[in-house]
Amino acid sequence: MTSGTHLALTLTLTGGSAADARAVVHTLQPVFGSPDTLPGDDGATVYTVTFDTDAQGDGNQEAPAGSGLSTSVTVTLQGSPDAVRRADETLSAAFKVQEGGAASGDQEQERELRLEP
Repeated sequence: MTSGTHLALTLTLTGGSAADARAVVHTLQPVFGSPDTLPGDDGATVYTVTFDTDAQGDGNQEAPAGSGLSTSVTVTLQGSPDAVRRADETLSAAFKVQEGGAASGDQEQERELRLEP
């Protein structure tokens, strides 16, 4: 990846707590930078987080091992093909992942993952 590549990624997380959602977000931060906001403890059942960054460097930042999840979490990744691929690879390296469905368009992809505790 070249320096200055724009990576936009939206995550939708269901099935877990705010702490589970934050664990997933923190796993992606070394690759995507800080998200727009972190999931709060507001009792929500769906958490949505957006990363919209101009990534710098070669994209080989190593993600930390995933923090323990309290339960299975379903994550839907939406964004550019490169962003979705990198998020999938990062989460697969940090968590036990079951691949779900995927949809591809010209400019955007969507992929569903189930992360296991």
